[in-house]
Amino acid sequence: MAFVGSGDQSEPIGLGDVYVVAADGGTPRRLAETPDRSANLLGWSADGSAVLVSETVGTTRQVIRVPADGAPAEPLTHEEGVVGGVSFAADGSRMAFTYQEPELPPEVWTAVPGRERVRVSHVNDEVPRPAMGRTELWRWTSADGTPVEGLITYPVGYEPGRRVPLILNVHGGPAGAFTRSFTGGPSLYMIQTFAQDGYAVLRPNPRGSTGYGKEFRYANFRDWGYGDFDDLMAGVDLAIERGVAHPDSLLLMGWSYGGYMTSFAVTRTDRFRAASMGAGLPNLISMVTTTDIQDYLAGHMGAEFWEDFDEYEKHSAIYHIANVVTPTQVIHGERDLRVPFTQGQEFYRALVRKGVPTEMIVLPRTPHGPREPKLLMRVTPLIEAWFEKHLRPGRATSEDGAGG
Repeated sequence: MAFVGSGDQSEPIGLGDVYVVAADGGTPRRLAETPDRSANLLGWSADGSAVLVSETVGTTRQVIRVPADGAPAEPLTHEEGVVGGVSFAADGSRMAFTYQEPELPPEVWTAVPGRERVRVSHVNDEVPRPAMGRTELWRWTSADGTPVEGLITYPVGYEPGRRVPLILNVHGGPAGAFTRSFTGGPSLYMIQTFAQDGYAVLRPNPRGSTGYGKEFRYANFRDWGYGDFDDLMAGVDLAIERGVAHPDSLLLMGWSYGGYMTSFAVTRTDRFRAASMGAGLPNLISMVTTTDIQDYLAGHMGAEFWEDFDEYEKHSAIYHIANVVTPTQVIHGERDLRVPFTQGQEFYRALVRKGVPTEMIVLPRTPHGPREPKLLMRVTPLIEAWFEKHLRPGRATSEDGAGG
């Protein structure tokens, strides 16, 4: 049998190594490490000589072969995009999978492992597709020398050297990752909608992200809002340096941990014209006593809150609220158990009392993220209306006045 585990102790931050054990019992044996040590089992090879897994590698997702004899893991795919939904032929000679890139919607492909893929579906060929903003992979170095990657999506028809408003989009997790998936589909943040309306969108993978190995994923242990913040801002500075972003037209948004970083970032800088906090957690003490993933948060803080109040307060935006001047929108799901609704309320009420421009939008019937299409499709217009209001005062939008 094969399974994914973290060894002889729980690893709340996230660790997934591949183990094998005899079907009739015995001592499990750990196989070679995969690049990110966050493997997802696909099954056994046809001859039983290896375990097949999928894993995020940088901004891509690949299929990896992990030999059962303990030899080093080896990639079966070397794609520049995202491989998913993998299925192998009974004899292991071929595999089928979905594949997508930022400007290529998902389709079904087949391949002999290690060879060039062949497309077999054309589901999206006749779907009308407007002009799209181009996406590139950027690399930069943070203040302390940490290497960071991110994806930049340019506005539609962008001409090099033209400075445009830049949206810094922070992913959730913190062990999430932005990958080179299709940017034109429906999602919480509709990247191509922003691109069509003249925004560049920067999506970094700061320390703590999946896809870059265990050490990188654990690098924000007891450091939320500091080293990762530096990683993000170094990417923003690069966008300004390269002539893409206008330094006076910076915007910020994120959901879940991205919402946390949004709340914390506006306590540390006034460089953003406006921000949107989605399902954010500005108070880690009240968060850890109400969330449904208490161990995950305590694991990142390295202690229970009663053992180290100072650590929790240090990384909680609500304890630094006096520094906030950035107009900040708050969006939260009415039925969120992962990041309880009261987290959004705390930040919103504090901003109101301090006199910082704000609004709170409550998504009805919604858990940690919108599930109903009509609500999912409403989030981006609400955010863009907030950005336009503070980036270009006086310009009317269809969502002006929306709130509640």
